[in-house]
Amino acid sequence: MAEVSEVLMSVLSTIRVPRPGDRVHKDECALSFSSPESEGGLYVCMNSFLGFGSQYVDRHHTRSGQRAYLHISRTRKAPKEDDENSGSGDPPKKKPTRLAIGIEGGFNVEQEQYEEEVKVVLFPDRQEVTSDDLATMPDVVRERVSLAMAGLMSADSVSHALQVQQWDGELRAESRHAVELKQLNNGTKIPPSGWRCEVCDLQENLWMNLSDGRVFCGRRYFDGSGGNNHALLHFQQTGHPLAVKLGTITPDGADVYSYDEDDMVLDPKLPEHLSHFGIDMMTMEKTEHTMTELEIAVNQRVGEWEVIQESGATLRPLSGPGLTGMKNLGNSCYLNSVMQVLFTVPDFQSKYVSNIDKIFNEAPSDPTQDFKTQVAKLGYGLLSGEYSKPAPDPGEGSEPSSEPRGDQVGIAARMFKALVGRGHPEFSTNRQQDAQEFLLHFINMVERNCRSGVNPSEAFRFLVEERIVCQQSQKAKYTQRVDYILQLPVPMDQATNTEELQEAERRREEADSSGAPPPAPVRACIPFTACMAALSEPETLTDFWSSAAQAKTTATKTTRFASFPDHMVIQVKKFTFGQDWVPKKLDVSIDVPDTLDLTALRGTGQQPGEELLPEVAPPPLMTPDVEVKGILGSHGNEEDDSLYSPLLSPVLDDSTLSQLCEMGFPLEACRKAVYYTGNTGIDAAMNWVMGHMDDPDFSAPLVLPGTSSAPGTTPTESFSEEHLATIVSMGFSRDQATRALRATSNVLERAVDWIFSHLDDLESMEVSEGGRSAAESEGSREPPPGPKVRDGPGKYELFAFISHMGTSTMCGHYVCHIKKDQQWIIFNDQKVCASEKPPKDLGYLYFYRRVTE
Repeated sequence: MAEVSEVLMSVLSTIRVPRPGDRVHKDECALSFSSPESEGGLYVCMNSFLGFGSQYVDRHHTRSGQRAYLHISRTRKAPKEDDENSGSGDPPKKKPTRLAIGIEGGFNVEQEQYEEEVKVVLFPDRQEVTSDDLATMPDVVRERVSLAMAGLMSADSVSHALQVQQWDGELRAESRHAVELKQLNNGTKIPPSGWRCEVCDLQENLWMNLSDGRVFCGRRYFDGSGGNNHALLHFQQTGHPLAVKLGTITPDGADVYSYDEDDMVLDPKLPEHLSHFGIDMMTMEKTEHTMTELEIAVNQRVGEWEVIQESGATLRPLSGPGLTGMKNLGNSCYLNSVMQVLFTVPDFQSKYVSNIDKIFNEAPSDPTQDFKTQVAKLGYGLLSGEYSKPAPDPGEGSEPSSEPRGDQVGIAARMFKALVGRGHPEFSTNRQQDAQEFLLHFINMVERNCRSGVNPSEAFRFLVEERIVCQQSQKAKYTQRVDYILQLPVPMDQATNTEELQEAERRREEADSSGAPPPAPVRACIPFTACMAALSEPETLTDFWSSAAQAKTTATKTTRFASFPDHMVIQVKKFTFGQDWVPKKLDVSIDVPDTLDLTALRGTGQQPGEELLPEVAPPPLMTPDVEVKGILGSHGNEEDDSLYSPLLSPVLDDSTLSQLCEMGFPLEACRKAVYYTGNTGIDAAMNWVMGHMDDPDFSAPLVLPGTSSAPGTTPTESFSEEHLATIVSMGFSRDQATRALRATSNVLERAVDWIFSHLDDLESMEVSEGGRSAAESEGSREPPPGPKVRDGPGKYELFAFISHMGTSTMCGHYVCHIKKDQQWIIFNDQKVCASEKPPKDLGYLYFYRRVTE
């Protein structure tokens, strides 16, 4: 032990005690998904507080020279009988009584299920030091190491700090109707049992109105269970706001719902209100589940949601390489589904998984913050099969389950989710998100991190050709833009079961008027060919400014493919807005084909004999009393009229500007929309706004062409040299860095986002040897090449699709189906099973790969 004591003394200066703000990674390895529960446990560096699994700790020791690691290992405790008289001496496991996390009565954390062993391990010889061993060591060693061990174990891990530690879904406010509630003296007395709905004779989920004592059934649930909405209908007819759920009344209270406030509420005068109808709270016993218990039950069986998850069939669990489940970290199913599909694409496999050793060797000192490292770690975790193992049976006793559940230990991508969501207002939260938006967000991050070298997102990148024909001059204009996803419209008027839909709507209206149970919903059947026809049909543009006619006119726009990518992503536009601007989801079934031929949609460019619209800009939007050319600003001279006066202001259509502002958009964004669309009207300006809402400089002041500042500001600019140096260090020129900071009001984080989202524009700013940009250099240069795209035949086959359940992208659940070795497989978070009936007609995102002939 003296030798170990001497080693500890020699490394004592490298052992740190965690301070507030230190990032402690004691739940997950920085380079793998090993955890304290994994075989070999987790080693936490006692200097950097990075965690490493047994297969990577030697690598870290060799690279960093650190020798002292805190080894944490956990083993699952044997399950205890849930019986008060089990004789074990332990209280029975309590069922949750509150819809809450981390508070008394709520869902319990699972740390009590593990036995934990903690010790210090000294490398390279892996000498072990326990807390008992420290007692025999010198005071300075014992105190320092004990403090460090205690600090590490008591510190919140990064993954824990990122999660909601406490949440209470049962907090209820006092109803504003309770104190002065008017109760009718109608002689009604409610018996202590034997209740029935007065309309449909239902005997469960019954609610008594506290104003008149009448008993009706509750709301119908999303799955068709529950009541028939008669209590709600009674409120709509009478306006009596409060109702109590019969069967939940106890001496401690009851479930009270306010239809007017549309929420569960507290009634401080509940005993008095109940006694009015002959109910004595002190003698009542609970016979019905409370609303909280029902919500808890729903939360406990989220993984068994039956829609789209093929829960009606017994699915065969699968495991092995490429068949690894992902834990749901709290509404992270959108991320799980997208990443499962992306790592089926060879480009992502070769970029991150095949090169994992090279990526790890080149990783920075803190690999938890390195994008390539964390993507490679996730890809290897999904494809290697190391974590594709059945989850321990949660049931009590040692008997194995007779039915295969399909759950795996899987991987929890906490570190990856925290990194890709950092700084994003939506993806940094635990709320549900749109899978399509996350896919584009992740592709954007890949683009940023692959400016040099192989870029796997090129597999999805394609060019769109837009052809606009002026109807007055019949001259055309061609433009191209880059896209990654084909958005497919859903023409509801093309449904093949229109009569059935109309009949279902008629029955629903009759049920609503009569108070009868609503009929089963009918799903619209839309042919895929109708969706493709809606995509390819010409769009009419009104108020189009024609450079040939030098006036506003009508034009038609046709969209075609200028290139076909290796992998085509199709988004079915199921989410839309109703006439009241409330988001809604179209309940449709589309016969999406297994094979797809888009050859007919390839653009052909300028047609023989077709004339192009002149390249003339709209009339300058300057004030009539100011001559545009030759006006000098404070930095101008007679030979150089490229700098206009910063005092010039464009003339903007006040009507269009006010309409946009009334919609809630920022003033400066509205000014830019009107300016850049040439005062051509509200439709064009609105299209500009919708197309630029994600721009980092969306709300920045309008900067006129040829000026370096917004109207009304001084042309003298001062940018942080530190910000400039940071952007230049990323490989950009000083001119490009200046432009990014100018566009984002000198905010570094926004400037970095802006510069990566304007790479195509910055290509033309290549810096010459003289330090001036190419645009300022003498002579002319060839225009910069367009974005790199792959092209080939437009024939594809379906290999994956992501489905969504719920009424909005902001709620519900995502699962994905992937075709591997001619077998469809469902990935439902941790469940990975062979699919029996893949619901291809109900998908949201479809992934096709090019057919190689």
